[in-house]
Amino acid sequence: MQGEPVVILLVEDDPAHAEIVRRNLEGFRVANHLEHVTDGQEALDYLHGVGRWSDLKPTRPHIVLLDLRLPKVDGLEVLRIIKEDPGLNSIPVVILTTSAAESDMIKAYERRVNSYLVKPLDLSQFVELIASLGYYWLAWNKKPSA
Repeated sequence: MQGEPVVILLVEDDPAHAEIVRRNLEGFRVANHLEHVTDGQEALDYLHGVGRWSDLKPTRPHIVLLDLRLPKVDGLEVLRIIKEDPGLNSIPVVILTTSAAESDMIKAYERRVNSYLVKPLDLSQFVELIASLGYYWLAWNKKPSA
């Protein structure tokens, strides 16, 4: 990722949660560009370069932060589509949700999620989680350049 902008696709319908993520990733300087969409269909449109993104050069995100409970297309379905698409399946997908339900975790891992994180209720813990997430996936984690 040397020299190229770090792009994060945040799929989050809660404006307060999205703002916490945005502020903290910017504050820790782990993202050059955060694209925020509010439902699962928007996420798929962004990834496939259709809809309102059809006139723009497609930007492949370095990571997708995906909520589970989304309007239009739920997070598990978005995850399934990403991981079954040969052009997208190598993008790391991190579930970032309030659901600690074992059944949701099982379904996410069956669909090849890269990580499953439960949003803490405490704001300071949520901030710490986002900072750690940003550093791990965007600074410390290594991937092949191709």
